[in-house]
Amino acid sequence: MTSLPPIGIRLLPSLDGTPNSSRTFRYKIFILIFTFLCYTSYHLSRKPISVVKSVLNRNCSLSISDPSVVVNTSSHGNNTKWCDWKPFDQDNAGSLLGSLDLAYLFSYAVGMFISGQVAERVHLRYFLSAGMISSGIMTILFGMGYFWNIHNIAFFIGIQVIGGLVQSSGWPSVVTCVGNWYGKGKRGLIMGIWNSHTSVGNILGSLIAGIFVNTAWGWSFIVPGIIIGTLGILVFFFMVPSPEEVKCELPDQLPATKYTDRATESSDLEDDPLIESLKSVDRINEYGATNSQSSQTSLISLDKSKEKPISLWRALLIPGVIEFSLCLFFAKLVSYTFLFWLPKYIHEKANYDPEKAADISTLFDVGGIFGGISAGLLSDFTGMRATTCVLMLALSAPVLYIYNLYGSLSLAHSIGLSMVCGFFVNGPYALITTAVSADLGTHEVLKGNSKALSTVTAIIDGTGSIGAAVGPLLAGVIESSGWNNVFYMLIGSDIMALLLLLRLLYKEISSSLRRS
Repeated sequence: MTSLPPIGIRLLPSLDGTPNSSRTFRYKIFILIFTFLCYTSYHLSRKPISVVKSVLNRNCSLSISDPSVVVNTSSHGNNTKWCDWKPFDQDNAGSLLGSLDLAYLFSYAVGMFISGQVAERVHLRYFLSAGMISSGIMTILFGMGYFWNIHNIAFFIGIQVIGGLVQSSGWPSVVTCVGNWYGKGKRGLIMGIWNSHTSVGNILGSLIAGIFVNTAWGWSFIVPGIIIGTLGILVFFFMVPSPEEVKCELPDQLPATKYTDRATESSDLEDDPLIESLKSVDRINEYGATNSQSSQTSLISLDKSKEKPISLWRALLIPGVIEFSLCLFFAKLVSYTFLFWLPKYIHEKANYDPEKAADISTLFDVGGIFGGISAGLLSDFTGMRATTCVLMLALSAPVLYIYNLYGSLSLAHSIGLSMVCGFFVNGPYALITTAVSADLGTHEVLKGNSKALSTVTAIIDGTGSIGAAVGPLLAGVIESSGWNNVFYMLIGSDIMALLLLLRLLYKEISSSLRRS
């Protein structure tokens, strides 16, 4: 039984009305913008910790507004950590800050696998709304630690653990919503543009946190917490996860013929050993469809009312899920190390004050916006998702090396190389978490089962989130031995991500050559 649209939608005359193509188009635009804002707020509320690190632990003998000016600290003797926020004033501050990242990201990764299953079994509007409001509360509580004068590491780690769990509600929900409303034809470009919410959220989070970081860093968390909580309330009243809820036209979930050769793709599917476990009595023919006389044994019924969520194991057997998941482990490791440590790196390496370092770090995300859009556009044009990722990963390794060597020479170097680095690092990450996840979640072997999308998305992004937890933790440990070693770790991870896609790269190139 189809549920009623949310009360907010029923009160909007511009969206409510007689079903037609124009009305469907308006809903698509509305959902795209609304989910964009929702996930922007998720990243906006994650970013403050990377900015605040610069004041939680720093050299107190230098002026916070101008690090080139030495402050008279004779009353504190040789103690250069007297102004740090306890317990981050000790020699193990890097490890403690890394443990905050680990607590958040590990619980986020665990929560992601759970969220994918839950999102397929409850109404997405309720799930997303509850997750956003809870995320806002956790973010505000972290900031209140400043005003409550809390110096217990257990408090901050506890907040990070709960915060990671509730934040995992976001990605499976918004990707499923967009995947339900948009077909595969231009999915790479559409989701490449849409995925800029990640970078926009990081930019806004850095700018907002930077306003308060030198005065009262608690507000760096409280303001973003209020924003995501408010949007969570709006989600409850206005989000429409599926076209069926408002009697709109369903999108075409088959790839555009311009990019896919059906006979070739069918051959590729039949050659894949993982498909064997998805076969029942009948053979998977073109695009994974079964013979009509054996439709009773098909993987998923085309009748939407009979759709059932799929298990984690069955989702793992979808061709490409394992490779892209492991690739994202390393790609997200690199991206999230930048997310959580770039402002501190710029602060120490280029000797800028925390606010300026936070502002410069946003340029990495500006480059990431163009990288995600370019990756989506290129993969749409070629129909080769894995090849696009491999190309950008191959270029990002030398770019990382150059950035570490020359990124702090001058302001111009910092600006230019930060953008170039963000372009190549975030391009593959953005493509895998959006268009690739949506493609695999509506894969032909699923027979049009829309309820698989949340689980597939959760597996891919959940695996990536484990890497996202490992990266910042390693950076916190390695950073004490020098930033060069951190970048060697990032370059190695980038190469591993590339190697994991070589099988899919070979299949895409072979398929392309056969078509030509």
